[in-house]
Amino acid sequence: MDLPFAVYILKCSDDTYYTGFTTNINNRLNAHNKKEVQYTKYRLPLELVHLSLFSNKQKAYDYERYLKSGSGIAFRNKRLVLNS
Repeated sequence: MDLPFAVYILKCSDDTYYTGFTTNINNRLNAHNKKEVQYTKYRLPLELVHLSLFSNKQKAYDYERYLKSGSGIAFRNKRLVLNS
């Protein structure tokens, strides 16, 4: 089964989190590390703390949107980034 859609969470050097969606996690992480992403370019180094893979684009997109909502941030902090 091919799982081409990824939702990921990065922990930044200033202890903030970046949540993103991509179809190619390796290319996206390289873009972050090359300072090509505005939010993270001054927050290096980054640590990948969560990765979810989906076969359905809409479900991945919906999950990313949820993680950026108030209740999604609470869920992230309680369940996904424990002690990171």
